[in-house]
Amino acid sequence: MNNHQSTLLRISEILNKSQSGAIITPTNPTVDTLAAATALYLGLAKLNKNVSLSASTKPQSDLTGVEKFQTTIGAGGDSLMVSFPYVDGAIDKVDYNIQGESFNLIISPRQGYPKLNPNQVNFSYTGGSIDFIFVIDSATLNNLGSIYTDNQNMFIGHDIINIDRHLTNAYFGTVNFIDKTISSVSELILRVLQNQKIEIDREIATNLYAGIAASTNNFTSYSTNANTFENIATLLRAGAIKKPFKKLSPTPQITNQPPKIRSFSGQPETQPITRIEEVEKEKNPTDKQFEGKDPQEWLKPKIFKNGGII
Repeated sequence: MNNHQSTLLRISEILNKSQSGAIITPTNPTVDTLAAATALYLGLAKLNKNVSLSASTKPQSDLTGVEKFQTTIGAGGDSLMVSFPYVDGAIDKVDYNIQGESFNLIISPRQGYPKLNPNQVNFSYTGGSIDFIFVIDSATLNNLGSIYTDNQNMFIGHDIINIDRHLTNAYFGTVNFIDKTISSVSELILRVLQNQKIEIDREIATNLYAGIAASTNNFTSYSTNANTFENIATLLRAGAIKKPFKKLSPTPQITNQPPKIRSFSGQPETQPITRIEEVEKEKNPTDKQFEGKDPQEWLKPKIFKNGGII
């Protein structure tokens, strides 16, 4: 049994004995990171695991499941949390009343601020205990940002499953599933899901496809290999919708000003650049002496006096 197989077996043992956990990503996650985390979240939900997605700040993406991210660590406790976008000073007061069998939470905006948009209100449960933590695509725990520094006690006494491909990974987990040669962390998550015999549905396949495409710059990076395309084939057979990752380059500025010449000292020269077309049109100054003359006279020796021709 190789190291990866034994690591996957250990992950399986943790999941089999545990019911609740958290999946945490670092600050400024890549498309690959988000794809891997959300695919794992969707997969563990199929096993009826009570799992949360957590990060220091809520990421923005069109990947399925990203809206489930929260800025606290908890796995569906029994405390209902109501959250919505907030601007400092926008809320005047929070009150409640009971009408019949209904509990009404009343949030009043301060004068001059817009009323709360019900489409932006999110509901989730918090306060639940966790048995395990998946850390996705992070070389160290400090890379998780405030979600770690503000909750360090929650990382003590729990199984931490560290899944990463960074060359500098600190192997901080109780289980470390690290492959520094693989082209994306999404492929590591695919292995975890396959080892758990979790069905790769269209949503999971589409997320993982997007993660691999982003990590490999649409399958052109040096790390792309035969295994990458085998994994892509698996995802396409599972119904993945192609969402190629396009890296945008800054639009070059167009100017009519000629480029500056720099001397060896690095300072710009004041001498302008002459276009090559103008150079070709210019006549050699010495050609003027032959204008209007018979070509045979060109071969006659010339006598110079005081810098001129006699």
